[in-house]
Amino acid sequence: MMTAEQLWFVNPYQLEVRAQQLPPLLAGQMRVHSVCSGISAGTEMLVYRGQLPSELAVDATLEGLQMQANYPLPYGYACVGRVEALGEGVAASWMGQLVFAFQTHASAFITTPEQVIKVPEDINPEAAIFLANMETAVNMVLDGQPSLGEQVVVLGQGIVGLLLTSILRQYPLAGLYALDGLSERRAASVSLGSHQVLDPFSEQQLESLKHELQLPLDLSATVGRGADLVYEVTGSPTALNLAITLCSYSGRIVIGSWYGNKLSLLNLGGVAHRNRIKLISSQVSTIAPELSGRWDKERRFQTAWDMIRRLNPESLITHKLPLAEAAQIYRLIDQAPEQVLQAVFIY
Repeated sequence: MMTAEQLWFVNPYQLEVRAQQLPPLLAGQMRVHSVCSGISAGTEMLVYRGQLPSELAVDATLEGLQMQANYPLPYGYACVGRVEALGEGVAASWMGQLVFAFQTHASAFITTPEQVIKVPEDINPEAAIFLANMETAVNMVLDGQPSLGEQVVVLGQGIVGLLLTSILRQYPLAGLYALDGLSERRAASVSLGSHQVLDPFSEQQLESLKHELQLPLDLSATVGRGADLVYEVTGSPTALNLAITLCSYSGRIVIGSWYGNKLSLLNLGGVAHRNRIKLISSQVSTIAPELSGRWDKERRFQTAWDMIRRLNPESLITHKLPLAEAAQIYRLIDQAPEQVLQAVFIY
């Protein structure tokens, strides 16, 4: 039997790297040796801090993450590795194939061909770990449906927010505004092409943005005032009220954050009600019903690969480290997030 190192979340703020023996391969299975895996800081911080809703499966759509959100549990969903052993009945062409897997952080794992995605030959492993987050960004663009000449605001410039901004900059928008409280993320957003990047905790900068968007709204003359489309990807429920404040009459707010067990005190009694604002929950596990006749997950994955080719997201990696240093990097992300843009485990 082969031994693999696996990362386990034992309790809030407590991690362990455990040696686990992998069982012999059954028919139809294959073993993958991990090359690298990416930390998805937004979601993984919920696990690290004990903020997952315990009544739900970690992810009901991914076979490796269908356990209840109770400690101890493994986590992670952006792993890239090479197939190193095949069970009976698996095509020989899989041997040595570079694959992406929605797999928890581990040095090796057993899977099936149906549960992995082949990485195109022209994409390197460190770029490929962004597939999950890029697919999420693509899905939010599809759900938001940005249009010619619109004003678009993205709240939050973590990795998903930056990838989303990178895609949106390719649209002929009247304005693309990004907001984040961390100066390092704002700098990254500028380099990716945001028209303006602002600090949401600066009253002066917020007033400047409202002026750009011609706010506050006058209900007697609403056309063209406010953001046509606002994306909320901060991970903080309080940001939704800012999204409502910035949104136009009949505008759309796409909620891409997952808050876990954090509750939102949402002000729906003011402009949100009068201005007919649409709140759209964007979740990557499914395709929006109005798009499912033309889009499926395969097409969305292909679009995500194309965006990876165009945008080179591996330039956002700031930390590469072995799994043995997991406790240090999660502590750093928790306590000093301004120091970490994208962290990657190298196996």
